[in-house]
Amino acid sequence: MNFSRRRFLGVTTSLTGAAILSDTPVATANPLLASMPISCNSYTWLTFYERQGKKWMADPDASMAEFARAGLTAYEPGLSSIDEVRTLAPLLKKYGVSMPSIYVNSSLHRTDEARKSIDAALAIAETAKALGTRIVVTNPNPIKWGTDEDKTDADLIEQAKNLDRLGAELRKRGMTLAYHTHAPEHRQAAREFHHMLLASDPKNVSLCLDAHWVYRGSGNSQVALFDVVKLYGKRIAEVHIRQSQNGIWTETFGDGDIDYRRLTSELKAQGVRPLLVLEQCLEKESPNTMGPVEASKQDLASARDVFAGLVG
Repeated sequence: MNFSRRRFLGVTTSLTGAAILSDTPVATANPLLASMPISCNSYTWLTFYERQGKKWMADPDASMAEFARAGLTAYEPGLSSIDEVRTLAPLLKKYGVSMPSIYVNSSLHRTDEARKSIDAALAIAETAKALGTRIVVTNPNPIKWGTDEDKTDADLIEQAKNLDRLGAELRKRGMTLAYHTHAPEHRQAAREFHHMLLASDPKNVSLCLDAHWVYRGSGNSQVALFDVVKLYGKRIAEVHIRQSQNGIWTETFGDGDIDYRRLTSELKAQGVRPLLVLEQCLEKESPNTMGPVEASKQDLASARDVFAGLVG
């Protein structure tokens, strides 16, 4: 389950984001995000559809109709091509759904791969920008899919350089790069995670805080999660929202292992107003009591309550 989103998007595609034209950190310099609706990532729907024996976006119109029926008005798709953006364009208009952010994989730790990855990311981002997208989220690929092999120090240095380069290019286009992690980046004292942020310019590289992957990747530690918020809170442009109970992803967002009300308070105290993106997904042990429309309705209602201090 850790890399199924990456497999879904494809190893060969890449992307990333950029930053706004300002010398202040991305998150605090983008007040427009405070008025944006709560968004939802496509990975949520992919996992619910898989459980039902269906494929998300096999029928794009039917998929987006269900998305809108859940009451969701903003969408963060995982994209691997310009054609996917073009397919979405009329459906977003038809169902009154905005696309403030997109998620695209990247491969940045090898020079040749990084060059192709950055070019692909820029092409996708430029196409999506015409639809209102301003944040591009990326999680650089691991060395090998589904293994515990870590990148070398040389790999990390190269990756950070290319992440910053991509962020700078997107910044020129008035877009924001949001660096995202899964569990592997938090192994080995979180060396990969910290180096990407410490070796990049905050004007070019902001952070998509995937709270649950930070928590899980750090051995189910809220201490680690809130240390990340303390260290890098001003760079948080987006938050991915997922909950678990006893370490297992819950079917709907609510109370559980992570204290999201505390997260709301700490971000608000730092003056940070990130884009909030639901990503309440399923894994093998998750409860199975409802479909994606009902689950998403509950997620949205809970998120509006928990994150009241950051929306509206």
